[in-house]
This record gives sequence, structure tokens and C-alpha cells, in this order.
Amino acid sequence: MVTQEVRAPSALRAWSGVAAITASLFVFLTTELMPVGLLTPLSTSLGVTVGVAGLMVTLQGVSAGLGVPFIVAWTRRVDRRVLLSVLLAVLALGNLVTAISPSYALILATRLVMGFASGVFWAIGVSTAMRIAPERHASRAAAVVMSGISIATVVGIPLGTVVDSLTDWRTTFLIWAGLSVLVFLAVAALVPSLPSVNAVAVREVFALPVRNPALRRVLFTVVLFVLGHFGAYTFVRPFLEDRASAPPVFITVVLMIFGVGGAVGNFVAGYTVNRSLRGSFLAGCAGLALSMLVLLTTVGTAAGAVVAMAAWGLSFGVVQLCQVNLTLEAAPETFEAAMSLNTMAYNTSIALGALFGGLFADHLGVSSVVWFGVALTVASLLLTAGTGRTSRRER
Repeated sequence: MVTQEVRAPSALRAWSGVAAITASLFVFLTTELMPVGLLTPLSTSLGVTVGVAGLMVTLQGVSAGLGVPFIVAWTRRVDRRVLLSVLLAVLALGNLVTAISPSYALILATRLVMGFASGVFWAIGVSTAMRIAPERHASRAAAVVMSGISIATVVGIPLGTVVDSLTDWRTTFLIWAGLSVLVFLAVAALVPSLPSVNAVAVREVFALPVRNPALRRVLFTVVLFVLGHFGAYTFVRPFLEDRASAPPVFITVVLMIFGVGGAVGNFVAGYTVNRSLRGSFLAGCAGLALSMLVLLTTVGTAAGAVVAMAAWGLSFGVVQLCQVNLTLEAAPETFEAAMSLNTMAYNTSIALGALFGGLFADHLGVSSVVWFGVALTVASLLLTAGTGRTSRRER
């Protein structure tokens, strides 16, 4: 279990530190996902196709996923406040470089570096919050941070679209550079010095899913639904523009509706996971697949697109919170290490989803990307449903 021997001097200081970590994760993840809502202006401004523009998501996801288990293990003796601060400094600098970069190649290289920082912060953020919170409220602190992660994944894209509609994509990243500096200062001031505990070497991290069948199934499940969701969602804007001739204002509205739906889904799941974690995940996966099918069949009408995107956001808010809780349930005593594997699976799948989606979009049309999403989310649903009895016997 996560050791909690290092405490903030007061409850106020402790919860302020938890809030700073939550805000930092929000800025990290919105930075990672914002290009999804900016693909059209990005591709036009930089002179690349929307599929190539999607590499901004792909490369950051690759480095966030593949690098995190190694970096978490290699920095296992580094004070967590120092490590979190360094990662936020990388985020601030990366957003600034992206905003002023004269070339797409430099942007891609910058996103690759930012991905390493993003993955590590995601992996250690929850356990750090649990350690600085009052001991009896450690689980509540974890829930707060998990909720911040969940909300970021569903509002990051529409938020970027809104800011872009008011300014432009470069100003959007410049604003996020400023926000990155603010959360850097908050973490440096509010998170106490926190020596690393329960160090896990790289070889032990990768041995976890081999020894733990429940964790292995969770990771497979995460890969499938994240591939499906982000493969389709990365290209929602081009899809709506192609199939429904949707103007930028309408796209901004439906993405905001998606974000609101995701926040609601996250709130609902906060209650349902305590009653039936597996049932909540199954319902969320079913909602993902059905909402994509609704989008495919009713995209010609504004009402159909609104309903589909609201249901999609609601469903994703549910599965996003569920998958973190499934990881915690599968490996409670090695949660930080398990979360590094979860982060690897999640972010690599974001990257591959964007990559595969770009290939489908450029060669088979944007509608094929949504069908890809339907297939993969159904596969995740069937995997979870088919292994339910085995999981219960093992526990």
C-alpha cells in the first residue's frame, strides 16, 4: 500500500497540496488533448493534412506511455515535490515553444519531450496526493485527483476549441504556458518535501501484470476502449465538417456539450462504482458504442449530433473513472507502479488511436474512423463481460 508517513503540517496545507496536484494534472492532460479540437486550424496553418496534424497527439502519447515505467523507476529516490516541479517546468516550456514554433517538425519534437513529463506526472500524482492528505482521508484525496484526471480528459478538447474560436491556436498554447507556470508555483509552494517510498525497480514493474491476472485484464481492457474512443474522437471535428457541413461555432458547441456530459458521467460514476464497479464500466462501454452508432446514423441533423455527443461524453466520463478504480482494485499494494503501467497502456493507446484514425481518415474517409471506434469499444465491453466470473473467483 502507499505509505503515508510524511504529512503536511495542517489539514489546510494538505488539501491545498492535493488541489495543486489536481490542477497540475488538469493542465497536463488538457495540453495533451487540446490538438484534437484544433486539428483543422493547425493543419491549415502549418500546411499539413489532418491525419499528419494528429501526430501531435500520437507522439506525445507514445512518449507519455512508453517512457513512464522507466522514468518512474529511475527517479524512485528523487523527492516527489522536486520531481513534480521539474515536470511542470518542462510543461510550461513546451507549451511556450509550441506557441511560437515556426515549424511543425519542432512542434512534434517538443510534444515528444512533453509526453515524458506528462506520463510521469500522471503516474505519481495520485499516490503523492494520498501521502500528503490526512491519513484517514487518503482515499478521498485519491478520488479528488482521479476526478481531476477524468474531467480533464473530457473537457480538454472542447476547452481548446473555445479558446481557439476566441483567439487562435498559437494564443491557446501561449495561455496554457501561463497556466503551466501558475500550477508550477502552486506545487512548489503547497506540496511538502516528500521523499520517495516503496521504490520499485523497472524489472519489478513489468513483472506485475505477469503475476497479477486481474491487473493484466484491466490493462487489456484499457487498451481496447482507449484505442476505440480516441481513434474516433480525435477526428470528430473533421467528421462533423465532412458529414454534416458543421460550422466552427456548432462544433464548438457540441464539443462543449461532450465536456459537460463527461463531467456529469464522472460525477455519476463516483457513486455507482461503490455499488458495482464492473457494472458501471460495462454500462459506460455500451454507452460509448451506442453513442458512436447514433452519431453515424443521425449526423445529418443537428439534434442527432447533439444527442450523440452528449451521450458519448457521459459514457466516457463513466469509463474513465472506472478504469482508474479497476487498477486500484487490482493492485492496491503496488498502486504507483500499477498506475505507471496503466499510464503506459492508456497514453500509448491514445497515440495509436490517433495514428490509426489518421490512416483511416486519410485513406477511407472520416466515417471509417467512427466505425473503428465502435468495434474497439465493443471488444472492450465483451472482454470485461466475458472475464467477470473469473475475476470474482480470483478475488
